[in-house]
Amino acid sequence: MARTYQPLGNNVLVQQTTQQEQVTRGGLIVPDSAKERSQEGKVIAVGPGKVLEDGKRQPLEVKVGDLVLFTEYMGTKIKGNVGSDEDFLLLPEDAIKAIIRERTTKSTSANKGSASTSSNKK
Repeated sequence: MARTYQPLGNNVLVQQTTQQEQVTRGGLIVPDSAKERSQEGKVIAVGPGKVLEDGKRQPLEVKVGDLVLFTEYMGTKIKGNVGSDEDFLLLPEDAIKAIIRERTTKSTSANKGSASTSSNKK
């Protein structure tokens, strides 16, 4: 039977990205137990947000579909459905350190966070 998870509060469900099979120069395959755990993942579900002291909810900064970088060894590990190799983590939003965005080759001044100045005005 398939299961779904809906995070509560400020929790986020992240599907860890799978690492490619690693092979040494000598042709030996590195076993899963010797690999470092990925710290990147895709947001699958988010909670409604943290309840503040005044009773209002603070919405989360991440949204479903975001690729994120999270703190190593944080969260609750959840195995996917039977017969699946999927690994999920249930993390508090505080454990997410960055949203990973693809950088485009052309930069425009309309990009959020970009700084461009023009001093050609007279």
